[in-house]
Amino acid sequence: MIQKVSYFWNMLTMLSIVWNSFKMALQELRSNKLRTFLSLFGITIGIFCIIGVLATVDSLQQKVQGDFKSFGTNTVYVDKWEYGKGGGDFPWWKFIKRPTPKYKEIGEIKKRSNTAEAVSFSIRRNTTLEYGDNQLTGINIYGVSEEYDNVLTVNILHGRYISDIEFTQGSPVTVLGFTNAERLFEKPERAIGKTVQIKGKAVAVVGVVKKQGNSIGMWQFDEAAIIPYEFMAGMYVPENNQPLIMVKGKEGLPTAAVIDELQGIMRSLHRLSPRQDDDFALNDISFIAEQTKGLFASINLGGWAIAGLSLIVGAFGVANIMFVTVRERTSQIGLKKAIGARKSTILTEFLLESAFLCLLGGFIGLILVFALTKVLSSILPFPITISLNILTLAISICLIVGVAAGIIPATIAARMDPVVAIRMK
Repeated sequence: MIQKVSYFWNMLTMLSIVWNSFKMALQELRSNKLRTFLSLFGITIGIFCIIGVLATVDSLQQKVQGDFKSFGTNTVYVDKWEYGKGGGDFPWWKFIKRPTPKYKEIGEIKKRSNTAEAVSFSIRRNTTLEYGDNQLTGINIYGVSEEYDNVLTVNILHGRYISDIEFTQGSPVTVLGFTNAERLFEKPERAIGKTVQIKGKAVAVVGVVKKQGNSIGMWQFDEAAIIPYEFMAGMYVPENNQPLIMVKGKEGLPTAAVIDELQGIMRSLHRLSPRQDDDFALNDISFIAEQTKGLFASINLGGWAIAGLSLIVGAFGVANIMFVTVRERTSQIGLKKAIGARKSTILTEFLLESAFLCLLGGFIGLILVFALTKVLSSILPFPITISLNILTLAISICLIVGVAAGIIPATIAARMDPVVAIRMK
């Protein structure tokens, strides 16, 4: 019973200290508005810089990761070109002579592969899409085979996806990108059942893809149209329209295992001898994600550097406020100690007051960051959000800076001799 009463009393004492420190911080702000504002300005700028940079980079990373997921996880792209290579030393002559991927090869890959979950073929053409008097130019038309939607993420908003029979028969049907459907029919849902023209051929619209937004990479569906490969091959020569084989590995298998098996299969299909080099490329686009990590790390480092300088300036400003506060309240400190206040109580009060001041500066910085996110979200192709982890980091930084800035003044206050302190004015 005595222990419970003691615990309860200690809790009340701590809450009283916290509340008094909070009131003192507000009193300091009211009585010295300009001085306090200028001192906290460094904290505000520091929090604004680091949280603004972290929120922007975090949102961009989420956008990039989402785009890469839409390209297909654990997916290998069989092409004549190696992605991510270029520059003056790139041997174009070597790659341009390579054979392009063939549609018939996907059947052999399916038969021979033990690691592939789905295999699809794709060709792409930049052409014109028409409906009545409306004409859209520069539209990407993707001629794809079955399992395309099993390799990549194709989210259907209205209607349906192309059926297996339509793929096999090469039926004149299409799934339109959201933006194309909106431009041609004002409301995307109106596109279902309508007939559009692709190279003078009538094509029925069976579905509309969910709006994707600006995407990083080669698969952008908003301003595209998906049609069966067999139908597109009847209009265009496949070899001249960026043919590509996409192989998605089975769940749980590393991409390296899929690549190793594919290399053997492709070498066999191309009848290459052991001494001959590969005349194909097996591309794993995850290398792009790895490259972006370094860029994001550099941006974050720059944000921390700017924020660090601002926080140091802010910490000195808060420390200055606390030194002045200790001097102004010397007699009060003496009275408190004279009636029994402990050193730890005085120390805690001043440290909490310093922390509250830094939290106030950080709160102003967060308000500015929230305003910045609204502006950037309306400009950038992806929304800027502030995650709970980032908010927690902001609060933690303010508390750490507050304690660090107030530790010396608080220690001086806690060590004062009550008799001497009471006599001082």
